[in-house]
Amino acid sequence: AIKGQEYCSDVGIQSLTFKKKLIFGQVLKYFFLDFFILFDWHHQWKSLSLLNSGHSKIIMFRRVFLVCLTLSHANSTLVFEDTNGYLENSLKSNNKPGRVKREWIWNRMNVPENSHVLPNCIGKIKSTAADISQSVIYKITGEGADTLFQVNETAGDIYVMKTLNREEKSQYHLIAKVLDKKTGKELDKSSEFVIQVSDVNDNAPVFSQTVYQATIPENSPKGKSVIQVSAKDADDPTVWTHAKIEYHLYNGSEYFQIQPKTGQIDTESYTFDREKTPSYIIIVEARDQAGSATGYLSSKATVIISLSDVNDNQPAFVNDSFTCTIEESIPAGSEICRVTAVDPDEPQNANTAYRFAQDNMDSTFSIKTDPETKQGIITTKKPLDYEKQKEYSFSVKAKDSVLPPQYPESPSSRARVTVFVKDVDEPPVFQPPFIFQVSENASLGGVGAVKAEDPDMPKKYIKYSIKSTHGTGDFFSITQNGTIVLSKTLDRETHTWHNITVLAKEYDNTNTYGKTGSSMIAINVLDINDNAPEFAYKYEPFVCENDQPGKLIQIISAVDKDELIPGTSFTFRLHHDENNFTLQNNYDMTANITLQQAAFKRETLEEYLLPIIISDNGNPPLSSTNTLTIKVCKCNVEGGCDNLLALRTGVGIQALIAILLCLLTIIVIVLLLALYRRRRKHAVDDLGKSTAELFDEYVRYDEEGGGEMDTNSYDVSVLNSVRRNGLRPMKGAQPDFSLYSEVQKPSGNADMALMIEIKKDEADYDKDGLPYDTLHIYDFEGSDSVAESLSSLQTWSSDSDQDYNFLNDWGPRFTMLAELYGSQPLKDHPLC
Repeated sequence: AIKGQEYCSDVGIQSLTFKKKLIFGQVLKYFFLDFFILFDWHHQWKSLSLLNSGHSKIIMFRRVFLVCLTLSHANSTLVFEDTNGYLENSLKSNNKPGRVKREWIWNRMNVPENSHVLPNCIGKIKSTAADISQSVIYKITGEGADTLFQVNETAGDIYVMKTLNREEKSQYHLIAKVLDKKTGKELDKSSEFVIQVSDVNDNAPVFSQTVYQATIPENSPKGKSVIQVSAKDADDPTVWTHAKIEYHLYNGSEYFQIQPKTGQIDTESYTFDREKTPSYIIIVEARDQAGSATGYLSSKATVIISLSDVNDNQPAFVNDSFTCTIEESIPAGSEICRVTAVDPDEPQNANTAYRFAQDNMDSTFSIKTDPETKQGIITTKKPLDYEKQKEYSFSVKAKDSVLPPQYPESPSSRARVTVFVKDVDEPPVFQPPFIFQVSENASLGGVGAVKAEDPDMPKKYIKYSIKSTHGTGDFFSITQNGTIVLSKTLDRETHTWHNITVLAKEYDNTNTYGKTGSSMIAINVLDINDNAPEFAYKYEPFVCENDQPGKLIQIISAVDKDELIPGTSFTFRLHHDENNFTLQNNYDMTANITLQQAAFKRETLEEYLLPIIISDNGNPPLSSTNTLTIKVCKCNVEGGCDNLLALRTGVGIQALIAILLCLLTIIVIVLLLALYRRRRKHAVDDLGKSTAELFDEYVRYDEEGGGEMDTNSYDVSVLNSVRRNGLRPMKGAQPDFSLYSEVQKPSGNADMALMIEIKKDEADYDKDGLPYDTLHIYDFEGSDSVAESLSSLQTWSSDSDQDYNFLNDWGPRFTMLAELYGSQPLKDHPLC
């Protein structure tokens, strides 16, 4: 914006003109003559302020320096005026003659980033040493020296050689040196200066997320907070509005609004309905330059706003009417129809409940909600009858059971249901009564009649039969017209009730069998007084020899097999006059037996029989004679009977003692047998062998063994060997089984007995040998026979003409023999 050639030459200071294209908001830094003044533009386009001055000769500019800014619309220029004459007076003071002090004249330099005008002069360094000696050169070192920045050695002008990026590095620290051109000696102390990279708005704001997710309830009011988005700008936030961000909605402004400075998104509308629009996708734009109309950089982000469900809808039926057809024979409680109403809300808010619109349907049908499908299930409460009603029509309502009352019921929340009853061939139906009564002394004959009807039209003929009597016996039969007949005499004391199952079969005019109905018929047998009372228990009273008259011997009571109706009573009396005992009625169906006189002797009479007559008051009255047996015993001091156990069991004391002795004898015998078995077990353990080993040493003569291939069943090494030289072991010497040798066959016609004697002697004198009862020699067959060997093990190699190929046809069990004796013996077989 400022003429570049004016930076490196002397210019006037009374007025300085800039082009209008100057970008306001940036930090303006300009060089005036040999010093650098930093101005900052204040907001509201009012003034510039002096920030710093590095020239020691114009120290008065260190305070805030305000200049007026006048904008000329005519020539489109900006004019800076020295309103107080500070610059002019300062310059005049600089022209005064005097001694010049050596020092550096420079200040912070400023270079805009991303500048493509290269090389570009950005400032000048100068030392007062150049005023003394004209033969000086300038050198710079430090960050970017001679690469990014170069210096004109004679003039001290600083040039930038490459494009800079403030976001990568915002400051460069360099060191300036002034040298004698001829000698290279430093004429002044080196000084550090800073090159500041000024910011250019070259970075767009960046959102923290490319996609934002938010959820709000449906029906949210206007101004409801949704979400806050945020973006950051990498440009310098201190430079005007490069990093000052404003947020704007790219779309969806009719539903949402955004705060430009904070990025807070709120609702703009209150008509959010999840069932119509479950979610919204809006684009948010972030602009720098404080949202200026032009010249800004921007980026976009996506915000997905979902609506959460609120219970705000009544269920609605999918159809206006529902029709179902059922058979009249279905049992009560069966499902007959389903109606469907849909709640637009989410499942957690769908609480559909069904009910009948008319109350009179509740007695015939019921309706409930299926917890899984949310359908209404209609079931029957009672059996349906086509002949009585062929069709049912009613209305049902669906309602959300927890929906607030401000949401009224809609017309689609009602539906019409029509149920058609289908006629089926039903079995005959029995008519009451189902209970009959008959006296147990009734004569054989009719008891009553049952009746069943065909519910269908036209009516069919019914025949009856008895299916089961349920274990009470064949006391009843039934005629084809339904009359129940008593076939045997009844006994109420055996069966009070008789339950029979009666079948009713329907027949048409052609006598064709149809449906069958059944019913349980109960027959109650009425009681008559045909049983006399008797003792309630089997009493066992006793009387002591020393009992005194008046002692209560026994309280007796009675029972009657007949039904005890209210007013029933029993009376007790002695069969004949009695001098020893008396009977007293208690009039509560009990009586007391007391002792009338004493002086009983067990030696004279062990028991006393007392006959008692018990009578009831039935119609007709019945009585029975019951005998009470009273034992006579010797009693102890406490009044107890010493021989009570013998009296109750019916045996004497001597017999009881004999039984106890027998039991004791049996116990002693069992103990002796157990002791004997234990001693035998210890004797076996002393041999040092387990029971399993002893069983292994038993030889069964009917056991054939595992054949010639079995070498594990028996250890025959001991039986196949004898002591070397036939010597008997010395007394006390330890046996050495390695001394045993194979048995030598007797030469010539020696007798087999010699061989057995040798083995027998060795076994007798072998203390550690096994206790064999018999000796078995497995490899000695006696002397050679005139007929030679009868074995056929080597016949396969003989010159016999016998053909053994037929063994191949005998199956796998003879495969080995076929290979041994066949025409082609196996040379590689282990037996060959």
